[in-house]
Amino acid sequence: MRIAYYPETDSLYFDLSAKESVESKEISPGVVLDYDSEGNLTGIDIDNASKKLDLQELIVNKIPVTKHTIAA
Repeated sequence: MRIAYYPETDSLYFDLSAKESVESKEISPGVVLDYDSEGNLTGIDIDNASKKLDLQELIVNKIPVTKHTIAA
């Protein structure tokens, strides 16, 4: 899973799968869910993210990861 913030568009994207997205559904204004060909969720796109979320803090709790990468 990857989380990317794009300041030029104020968009936050949660990339949940390596599979290609073939369908997108806007579930609320500026929040789009992406799905693969099997109907599995592959990503979440949030427009105007800084107005909808607190981007100053990210808390990760009990996620069993083996690799941590922080990029600025």
